[in-house]
Amino acid sequence: MRDWERPLERWKSAELIDAATADRIRQFEEQSAGPSKLRWPAIVALVFGGLMLGAGILLFVAAHWDTLAPAQRFTLVVLMVAILHLAGAFSAGYSGALAITFHGIGTASLGAGIFLGGQIFNLQAHWPSGVLLWAAGAWVGWALRRDWLQFAFAAILTPFWLSGEWVESFPNAGRQPFRVLVEGLLVTALVYVSARTREQDSLTRRALVWIGGIAVLPGAVILALEFEFWRHTDADPINGHGIAGYALGLGLPLILAWFLRKRDMWMNAVAAVWVFALGFIAQTQNIGLYLWCALGAAAMVAWGVRDGRSERVNLGMAGFALTLLFFYFSEIMDKLGRSTSLIGLGLLFLAGGWALERLRRRFVSRVKEAN
Repeated sequence: MRDWERPLERWKSAELIDAATADRIRQFEEQSAGPSKLRWPAIVALVFGGLMLGAGILLFVAAHWDTLAPAQRFTLVVLMVAILHLAGAFSAGYSGALAITFHGIGTASLGAGIFLGGQIFNLQAHWPSGVLLWAAGAWVGWALRRDWLQFAFAAILTPFWLSGEWVESFPNAGRQPFRVLVEGLLVTALVYVSARTREQDSLTRRALVWIGGIAVLPGAVILALEFEFWRHTDADPINGHGIAGYALGLGLPLILAWFLRKRDMWMNAVAAVWVFALGFIAQTQNIGLYLWCALGAAAMVAWGVRDGRSERVNLGMAGFALTLLFFYFSEIMDKLGRSTSLIGLGLLFLAGGWALERLRRRFVSRVKEAN
């Protein structure tokens, strides 16, 4: 269904327009828009073609790297980035999707070129600075192109740069810097997930949702298991560095949430409080950790229903299912016999999966009705 068809049907159902007017609007949109979306074979071809082209270029450079003089190496790096972006500019008049692909490979090659350039000239090895240059290149690409792939690169590389600077600030990092880093990235992922609303939607916001959706559950699991990673180390007291890290890790994502959601950013603030509390509850390693994770999953589902976003409903249900699985493996399975534990696990998958899927479909249907 195209973007204009759903509101058109809603207006028609509300008797704001009659059937004849709706048909004229539909005919006008179909004639003026043409084929607006690529078919899935074309999308697959562009994705795999872009990946294979990028991999082939990197293999070619690696195969001839040792035989080239420093000047030749630098020329090859510059040409690699320039030719890809020129190919994107040339193909823009024929296919917008092909242009996005070429420019995306060019920005990916920019990162390789930056780090190869540092190797060529034996520059000081402060790798976050290279990521910063890469992120700056992605932001420039988005400012010139305004396409979603350049924005996705920038949205990934900017937190990556900040994380690198934080890691480099603590060469012998302990539990507290690690926890602050994970919490900041998790809050950022939650802000990305909430980028799409009923009123605001675009390809760049959808890119943020995909990035955040991929990162949310792994980030939550890592934070919940943080105690296990540092079991044999002493707990770090919260000092000035920790307070500054929390201010940046929680404050910067909330500023971004205000730009994306305005007054509705208070829900992101609630999510940040949940993340902050999860970092401390994870130290207890008791049943309260599972209850807190289940509460967060339920809140994600409610958030999705409120904003009319099914992806948040799906993430919340997946988080609840993961919480049940971790609880079973850590608290129940080792207390049962081998056969009994396997039977219980099978029943958990069958009965629990069936119940959660029914509940998920009910929430998603409510989201669709609200939209």
